[in-house]
Amino acid sequence: MKPHDIAAALAAFSLPLTANAETVAEAIRDDMPGLMEIYRDLHANPELSFQEERSAGVMARAARDAGFEVTEGVGRTGIVALMRNGPGPTVLIRADMDGLPVTEQTGLPYASTRTGVPESGVESGIMHACGHDTHMTGWIATARQMAERRGEWSGTLVMIGQPAEELGLGAREMLADGLYERFPKPDYTLAFHDTPQLPAGTIGAAPGWMLANVDSVDVTVKGVGGHGAYPQTTRDPIVLASAIVMKLQTLASREIDPSDPVVVTVGSFHAGTKHNIISDEARLQLTVRSYSDATRRKLLDGIRRIARGEAMAAGMPDDLMPEVSVKEPYTRATWNSPVFTEQTMAHLSQNMGEDRVRTVPPVMGGEDFGEFRRADEDSIESFIFWVGGTPAERLSEAANGGDPIPSLHSPFWAPDAEAVIGAGAEALTLTALRLMPK
Repeated sequence: MKPHDIAAALAAFSLPLTANAETVAEAIRDDMPGLMEIYRDLHANPELSFQEERSAGVMARAARDAGFEVTEGVGRTGIVALMRNGPGPTVLIRADMDGLPVTEQTGLPYASTRTGVPESGVESGIMHACGHDTHMTGWIATARQMAERRGEWSGTLVMIGQPAEELGLGAREMLADGLYERFPKPDYTLAFHDTPQLPAGTIGAAPGWMLANVDSVDVTVKGVGGHGAYPQTTRDPIVLASAIVMKLQTLASREIDPSDPVVVTVGSFHAGTKHNIISDEARLQLTVRSYSDATRRKLLDGIRRIARGEAMAAGMPDDLMPEVSVKEPYTRATWNSPVFTEQTMAHLSQNMGEDRVRTVPPVMGGEDFGEFRRADEDSIESFIFWVGGTPAERLSEAANGGDPIPSLHSPFWAPDAEAVIGAGAEALTLTALRLMPK
């Protein structure tokens, strides 16, 4: 966020300075040695989606110790920690818990050596390659701060540990299990996610679209197989599939408004078994990213149209038309309530420092946190923010030709955990205190 943007936001919303902002940061720093022990334990013991029983237990114990009412097993392995503290709004704070089927290569002394079987059915190493261990630890730090400061706020705090974010299913599972019927429905939902792209301890967010719709699309291209030396006797699905791949690129370049970002990536192309055999089938796997529901529909309709159109141009009969399958459920785009986000960013900038808070562009990654707002879009305001996890000097080195920064989901991703946990917990605590004044 630029200085003049911050000043405008502050003038527009007349936000008070949080008197105890410095004490929040100090208290989290004082708690950091114990928090880092929790972090290292979570990092060394990651669990796959919908298998997060140990992780949920760590969070549940910490919340109970802080004085929360805790319910486990919500949405299969999720937890809900509830603290009622008088009249006022209801604020939901979420952390995701699942690791990834990635074999860790960070070299950390507490690196994960665990293995497991994900939904693919193939045994793999397990790692917190997306930083959910920092999210859980920051959640615990926030729970402790809010419990210790009960005299400073009034309202209801609902803190949830969500399973299966990596599958895009955990938020829906918790909602389907009665999250908003069994527990108070929130007025505000808050969360953070670590990122390699910002300096460690820096907060970044975008008003409006923050993360994208994520669709997985399978295209089965049919043909008539035969000998590679006699192509005239066949209908080659590889040539047809190649034409479809090339034509798909025009969805982004010629059919969608250039100011409306989209991605259509063919991540997998499988066909054939031998040099001199023309296959009777080719299979494409696509990831498709968008923001609005209308643009998503246009992309998916375009994929179906292009696949069928190219097959018709190749002379394929109706019984050999390609089959297009869109995986359901998909991860829906995450929206940051614009005015609420601007207010919150201005407040954090005022309390944490302008150099630590900035507006960033939305990304094409996916995140199911947005489901908590979509469950009642008319009454719930939502805010998720990034917390930088790469030391500033390391980012500078990479920008000047040094080694590239590992990305999220990389076996080498090791964030500056103390900076992420500290900044994430500080921002969540300050925001919750602002939303629930005494």
